[in-house]
Amino acid sequence: MSHQKKLVVILGPTGVGKTALAVRLAQHYHTEIISADSRQFFRELKIGVARPDETELAAVKHHFIAFLPVTEEYSAGRFESDAIPVIQQLMQQNDVVICAGGSMLYVDALINGLDDLPSDSELKRELEEMNIEDLLRELAEKDPEYFQKVDQKNPHRIIRAVEVCRLTGKKFSSLRTADRAKRDFEVIKIGLNGEREWVYDRINRRVDLMIEAGLENEVKTVMVYRHLNALNTVGYKEFFDFFDGIWSREEAIQKIKQYSRNFAKRQLTWWRRDESIQWIDVQKVDTLSTAISIIDR
Repeated sequence: MSHQKKLVVILGPTGVGKTALAVRLAQHYHTEIISADSRQFFRELKIGVARPDETELAAVKHHFIAFLPVTEEYSAGRFESDAIPVIQQLMQQNDVVICAGGSMLYVDALINGLDDLPSDSELKRELEEMNIEDLLRELAEKDPEYFQKVDQKNPHRIIRAVEVCRLTGKKFSSLRTADRAKRDFEVIKIGLNGEREWVYDRINRRVDLMIEAGLENEVKTVMVYRHLNALNTVGYKEFFDFFDGIWSREEAIQKIKQYSRNFAKRQLTWWRRDESIQWIDVQKVDTLSTAISIIDR
């Protein structure tokens, strides 16, 4: 293992097994886990966000799990400023720190840093739902200079630029300072994936397990917070609509499965453009030993 400290980021679509691998790697390297799953930050959300179970939480210390009330607004920028000092502190005792999570923007903030320009979570959500061609068209119109130089296969940078243009009425290229933060540790990105039908089947079965575990009752306990951004998320919105009489219970469950599969597809679209990610086909090889060989290389 090289002398430089390593942050190992476990990526991949929802339901693929990131948490399980992160726990086993943390045990192997006698280290701790940084969670970069923004849905798991909130204390009141457990079943619907697939929070690590009690056994996993007891096996390895996790940071940034259930540390906020749903009433608190939290951003990728705040996560960066909160998480980097924790990582640096952990690296005083450990050569390796593990990060796991499916929130693309939060992972990106940790690896590359975010600027101090304005941000709006609702606008960002809206832009993330837009077609990439439409975003590029808008960027070309509002900031032709940045359009010429931006990596057009990097949706995060395109979304961020359009967001800033809309919020400030100015060109992103005239406001930004630096693209990437300098980190004093090596970042190793390991992506987990399998055949699409296998991933989708895992997602469907995980939703069934959430229903069995009491997701419907959990959603009832947070009904009073349904107007908050933290509850504008898959697994909760669909049951709110069921309670409102918009869908039947079975339709709500099917929608949760469908939207979870859609999210997995968006995650893969986002990450497949990053050529530095080392992918593991979890159906074909031993995931733990393959990941260890990548880290120790």
